[in-house]
Amino acid sequence: MTAMNIPHYDVIIIGSGSTGTPAAFSMAQAGLKVLVLDQCSSVGQESNKKAIGGIRATHSDPAKIRLCLRSIEIFSTWKETYGDDIEWYKGGYAFPAYREREEKILKDLLVTQKSYGLNIDWLNKDQMLAVAPDLNTENLRGGTFSPEDGSASPLLAAHAFYRQALKRGAEFRFNEPVEEILLRGGRVAGVRTHRGTYGADVVVNAAGAWANPIGKLVGLDLPVRPDSHEAAITEPVAHFLDPMIVDIRPAPGSTNYYFYQHLTGQIIFCITPNPNKWGFDERETSEFLPMVSKRMIEIMPRLKNIRVRRTWRGLYPMTPDGAPLIGWSQEVPGFLLAVGLCGQGFMMGPSIGELLTRMVTGQMVPEDHETLDIVSPYRQFAGQEKLQ
Repeated sequence: MTAMNIPHYDVIIIGSGSTGTPAAFSMAQAGLKVLVLDQCSSVGQESNKKAIGGIRATHSDPAKIRLCLRSIEIFSTWKETYGDDIEWYKGGYAFPAYREREEKILKDLLVTQKSYGLNIDWLNKDQMLAVAPDLNTENLRGGTFSPEDGSASPLLAAHAFYRQALKRGAEFRFNEPVEEILLRGGRVAGVRTHRGTYGADVVVNAAGAWANPIGKLVGLDLPVRPDSHEAAITEPVAHFLDPMIVDIRPAPGSTNYYFYQHLTGQIIFCITPNPNKWGFDERETSEFLPMVSKRMIEIMPRLKNIRVRRTWRGLYPMTPDGAPLIGWSQEVPGFLLAVGLCGQGFMMGPSIGELLTRMVTGQMVPEDHETLDIVSPYRQFAGQEKLQ
């Protein structure tokens, strides 16, 4: 195939998941010619469909707060703007505190959270019970509550971004893993798959848990490692719970856990394992359900008789400090990184898609520079995201 008949795109995105698909929509909307390549058979078939659907701006990291505030704007207005029902529900996020340690952590974080415009406050015990009446009252000290946070369906949202991207001219090719990233004079020139060669001025690595292997195609060893997290869903029951409940108390086998009632009635829950479960193994374990159910029933006894329908495991693409890697490669011009979302790709994806579009089109706003400094792939990895 000669250069004359190789199809050429402004941007090729590797990965049609929580980041790549919204990015394709945003870039196509901006008038860019976009191609998305994915190893799977349809959109959102890896970590996206295994997300539990929580969407929060309640983070300890300023970049995540800013990105997720914008994502919430996009999710919450999607149906009225584009017509797709993505099952958005504004139930808020509640972080109850049962010990002095968690109370101090949550109160200390309020300073940063409020300074970046997050609508969040400390609630005393009675106020917290007004938000979530079924919480265990014993030793409850109060907690933080952010009412603007919510949830949506990852599958419905992925397909909504996909359909809207197609309408704006984006192309998607499935069952087509990228085998080679082509360089010319040291900069990106396109990609090659088993089906063809495609030219591009920019290639975006949005490959989720596979970000490191994609980076190695251009000689980069990206600090992104897959970590398996387990989740489950129950039968649907009548609505009784508005917010996502997040218990940040560490316990044997886990650092925290969280659950909420989806708009359609099911309780969906997940746990953050400790120690990490590194690798690509996504087989369910026998330890997960006994561990998490005991903790959930302790904090909300009403859950004890609800029946679990399904469990699963998904991959969190983790970085050393729990924050994303977003930015241009210094070694390979034209190679743009949007990786290491640490299990929060669904909630950050829409705003990251817009940020990537501004980077490619040269239309960045002043706040983007601070955000990109925080999530720079070349930063020093110090500390940890406190509300991971």
